[in-house]
Amino acid sequence: MSVTETGATIWLTGLPSAGKTTIAYELAGRLRTEGHKVEVLDGDEIREFLSAGLGFSREDRHTNVARIGFVAELLAANGVKVLVPVIAPFADSREAVRKRHAAESTGYLEVHVATPLEVCSVRDVKGLYAKQAAGEISGLTGVDDPYEAPESPDLRIESHQQTVQESAAALHALLTERGLA
Repeated sequence: MSVTETGATIWLTGLPSAGKTTIAYELAGRLRTEGHKVEVLDGDEIREFLSAGLGFSREDRHTNVARIGFVAELLAANGVKVLVPVIAPFADSREAVRKRHAAESTGYLEVHVATPLEVCSVRDVKGLYAKQAAGEISGLTGVDDPYEAPESPDLRIESHQQTVQESAAALHALLTERGLA
């Protein structure tokens, strides 16, 4: 059973290990069960397949976010709910994606997965905080590279204070409120 699709991009921004991808996949499963077309544009996969060769300079990060935003808007304009769990550390890059969606009259929601650095560094899903602390890497977002938290996101999720299911449910409620689920 398929529902009439209104596509939208749902961008989940936050520090490394904040829970962005986990929440995105939890929500994706729920939306698919309801009959929605859903894609998750995972930041690690995008870096491997779409943005290979880019580094982590401000310019390269902006280019990466712009590429992801372009693909997300294209999918969303064709009725797909596009979940984008990507750090996107700079406000101006996220704003450029929002403006692109607005110019195309495509839905866009910004969700800040607002997990404190201390919690993220304990979770350390990919071992990045440990590598940074050991001096093996530098430029870790939120530690020795900037992260500009959204000032007024469509939704702020405190993932350290609720379960993944509760976080996904809060996001689903926003989608329902906006007529997207």
